[in-house]
Amino acid sequence: MNELKIKSLNNETPLTPEEKWENATIANNFIFYKVMHNNPDVCKELLEILLQIKIDHIEMHAEETVQIDYDKKGVRLDVYAVGDQKGFNLEMQSTDKGELPERARYYQGILDVQELNSGDHYKDLKDSYVIFICVSDIFDKGLAKYTFENLCLEDNSIKLNDRAFKYFFIAKNYDKISDERQKSFLKLVMSNKAGSLDSFTDRISRLVEDAKHNSQWRKQFMELERELAYKFREGKAQGQTEKAIEDALTIIRKYKATPEAAAADVGAPLEKVLEYLKNQK
Repeated sequence: MNELKIKSLNNETPLTPEEKWENATIANNFIFYKVMHNNPDVCKELLEILLQIKIDHIEMHAEETVQIDYDKKGVRLDVYAVGDQKGFNLEMQSTDKGELPERARYYQGILDVQELNSGDHYKDLKDSYVIFICVSDIFDKGLAKYTFENLCLEDNSIKLNDRAFKYFFIAKNYDKISDERQKSFLKLVMSNKAGSLDSFTDRISRLVEDAKHNSQWRKQFMELERELAYKFREGKAQGQTEKAIEDALTIIRKYKATPEAAAADVGAPLEKVLEYLKNQK
């Protein structure tokens, strides 16, 4: 593992956007999106490898951001593709924020809404596949692949047959998977080592390097990183302000301090403290 990765894993000085770009692999969701979206044949082959099915063809959706309604939560899908009878959402997930099962549920609903038009019958729904490629084991059970479909709790031999499937592939457990092509890809995600792998993963490695030499994509990545950093700082500052207001209110209640004194003591904005006190009356 190189020095940059060690620095990041040890939570030392955060990597700069430039270092992140130079260090990016197929496990980076920006790189993953660019490689898959611009090489539909590679995406199709990866889907066939992961799902172990034959796919007639896929059509990549031009827009990765799906907005269901103006006041509903929109989502950004890494890879959103459809075939004649199947719909696919393929996601690269290098970090676990503790909500992947719920995201899988939401994404599956979005696939259905996108594909069923007014007047269509429910039977017209495509087979739906939501696939997360994870680095860490989010279920902590030691498997390399977790497959879910709806079963009857009283009798697990009875399937709902709603043709909705969710897959979670775990890169760190690649050595526990029996299918060699799946293992080869998951090993690439985990180690970024193309040597001694199969021709498909070798091709992906070359496409990753090509992507990192694309100046336009590099610029997009830098802009995205700056935007994320700004939102993080903004959110952190907001959290610190809210904590200071809570501390000021505690001092007021517990020690009968004036709002002015309490706000000054913890560095909270006085106008916000007064606003909270007014709303609590």
